Amino acid sequence: MEYINLVGSLAVLQFFFFGYMTGSARRKSGLKAPAVTGHPDFERMYRVQTNTLETIVAFLPALYISAQYWPPFIISLIGLVYIIGRFIYWRAYIASPEKRSLGFMLSMLPTLILLLLSVVGAFVQIFSA
Repeated sequence: MEYINLVGSLAVLQFFFFGYMTGSARRKSGLKAPAVTGHPDFERMYRVQTNTLETIVAFLPALYISAQYWPPFIISLIGLVYIIGRFIYWRAYIASPEKRSLGFMLSMLPTLILLLLSVVGAFVQIFSA
């Protein structure tokens, strides 16, 4: 379970990092809170942070539930793909938002796989009893 806890913690740290980067973008742009529009650089970083929040809500439960039924090392590797995908998404979105697809897929696909593994694992557990 240590691998799962490490990957889960890294995902949350990544989210905090994106929050820090959003704050930095706000300061550099001069955009005052609570505004979230008005400067393209800030808006892109804000969208990275917001989209990461939207995905982590599904990723973390799927990570921890699937690890109850499948080998934690394999599940943690799938989780690492999510984290790498989020970094790719961040870099692409900042540079050119229309090129964010690879990073988006590399974070959504692992989440979907973990979710499906969670459901299959639960069904196997229920029906094997």
